[in-house]
Amino acid sequence: MSSAVDRHRARSGWRPPSPSHIDLHSHSCRSDGILTPSDLASSAAAAGIRLLAITDHDTLAGVRELRASGETPAGLEVLPGIELNSVVTEPAALGEGEVHVLGIGVDPDDEELEAALAQQRERRRARFDLMVDRLRQLGMSVDGALEQQQEERATTDEDALGRPRIARALIACGYATSVEDAFEKHLSKGRPAYVPRLGLNAVESIRAIRRAGGLASLAHFAEAPANLGFLRELQAAGLNGLEVYYRAYDQGTVGLLKDVATRLGLVMTGGTDYHGDTETYADAHAQLYVPDSCEAPLRGAMTSLAASSPQG
Repeated sequence: MSSAVDRHRARSGWRPPSPSHIDLHSHSCRSDGILTPSDLASSAAAAGIRLLAITDHDTLAGVRELRASGETPAGLEVLPGIELNSVVTEPAALGEGEVHVLGIGVDPDDEELEAALAQQRERRRARFDLMVDRLRQLGMSVDGALEQQQEERATTDEDALGRPRIARALIACGYATSVEDAFEKHLSKGRPAYVPRLGLNAVESIRAIRRAGGLASLAHFAEAPANLGFLRELQAAGLNGLEVYYRAYDQGTVGLLKDVATRLGLVMTGGTDYHGDTETYADAHAQLYVPDSCEAPLRGAMTSLAASSPQG
């Protein structure tokens, strides 16, 4: 739930010039989405997507589950992906002190990456428990609602727990009216139940993605034009993509990010960042424009990265 998302959600009536066939940023119930991996894939295919990256936060469980099920719709290619919530201390003005790095086309069987993800998930669980405990201390216990979530869909050790789950529990208990409201009142930086994130920093995230043969793309970073020095530092560590086409961006923001990506030689990526709390996948897809011209540079970069990775 990035502040950049909120700031750019107004689109001034702009509509995509054509339906998108590419979505490189989506979430299943294995992190903080609503849909199962198979339902997410089916919904994307029904909307016209033919190239989908499932990029759950800090887990590849959704990708593995979909592959094991054999339920990928005909005509849809699913790329194994990841979104790593990464701690940063500079620039100090960045939101809650973190950026999100997408790993597109990572090897889902890479043991080193999985070890890093397991550690990320442990830190997530610790943070999750601390926030739930703070809510108890504030007289807003959500234990019953969380137990109900567990009954409806069992959480495994490979699931990445995050604030949206707590937000949904707050809604169920009547303490918030929406996920956004829960973040605004209780779960964001400066709010009473907020706990800072611990885990990989941005450089460590990028290196983990690259070692696993993936393309590392900075997600929903509308602040890019004002932080070129920071981007160059990440690029030196292996960053090779920038999410230029994001469904919450207006045309002006997309134009500025295209210029940044071109100047720095970064692959342009794009996606819905679909979670599903207030809309169907079709609703989200209707706001997305990722031109088909993004596919060839993406595939070219992925081929080069796979060939140069330790596994390659």
